[in-house]
Amino acid sequence: MVERVFNFSPGPAVLPYEVLEQASRDVVNFQGLGMGLIEVSHRSKQFIAVMDEAEALLRELMGIPDNYKVLFLQGGASSQFFMVPMNLLGPGKKATYLNTGTWSKKAIKEAKLFGEVEVAYSSEEIKFVRVPTPDEYTVSAESEYLYLVSNNTIYGTAFPEFPVVDTILVSDMSSDILSRQFDVSRFGLIFAGAQKNLGPAGVTIVVIREDLLDRAPATTPTMLNYKTHAEKGSMFNTPPCFAVYVVGLVLKWLKKLGGVAAIEKINREKAALLYAKIDESGYYRGHAEPASRSLMNVTFNLATPELEAKFIAEATAIGLNGLKGHRSVGGCRASIYNAFPREGVVKLVEFMRQFELANPA
Repeated sequence: MVERVFNFSPGPAVLPYEVLEQASRDVVNFQGLGMGLIEVSHRSKQFIAVMDEAEALLRELMGIPDNYKVLFLQGGASSQFFMVPMNLLGPGKKATYLNTGTWSKKAIKEAKLFGEVEVAYSSEEIKFVRVPTPDEYTVSAESEYLYLVSNNTIYGTAFPEFPVVDTILVSDMSSDILSRQFDVSRFGLIFAGAQKNLGPAGVTIVVIREDLLDRAPATTPTMLNYKTHAEKGSMFNTPPCFAVYVVGLVLKWLKKLGGVAAIEKINREKAALLYAKIDESGYYRGHAEPASRSLMNVTFNLATPELEAKFIAEATAIGLNGLKGHRSVGGCRASIYNAFPREGVVKLVEFMRQFELANPA
């Protein structure tokens, strides 16, 4: 194995090394065809098999019921901010949103273009340090759906449990899909950009209950209608072939590891190591309240921006890359997605100990 850094980047993010190795071979010569994967027709039997296998693995690992469609779309998760209300809302209708960070705020802005939006909870005034408890918001009976972001990359918060509601539940799971077990049947629609836990940037996964495919108004553009892609098996137009292929490789890796139950155990152990270091003294200050802490994105601050800059620079120098916080909030952020190795967390914790001793605040 070549020398590699520990990549704490929030996305595009670390991928399993064996996946990168296999992809590097197949991008030159796929299945002995004498041409690379990115040259193979998306209508060929070889690539159709790639799509079918990726969907089958995702269904198996997530426990997706038969009455749900799995779509491989383009446009990133940000396109889903308007596709969800475009397909499920409409003039004179209302949706409920929980504002727990930057990505939910952007989704709220887009949804207002298509119908009435009720923001039932917002933690913006307290700098998004937490997600709500079930008793902190209500969903009106007229609401078409309740929308939430399961994991907030920028602020390092996550829903420890998902809401139990009578209306349709919609979630942006871009940064924690496949990181923990949950019941898909409780949701009407789930979407996720691939570049955190699933694969490279370029493909967005949508899991949608079949009965919701008929909700889109007749004025919905063809390419932005979920039913278009469901009816054509995500082949209405040329799909992001390479990204879908790598997603399939990542899913194979996860299955071999033991599936979602196994990776959840690993993820909880990795996060616990890092949060224990943050909590043991006042030197490092976690941003998220403990009950709302993310397993995927651990956010923290030091005493001053100058000390944070020194911390990040020295960490980078020893192969701990990508620890700079989001440009909108500063501080530090360690993104430890599924493929991030435990030894990288151990090395970071040791560096944090050494840095604290060498740089008393």
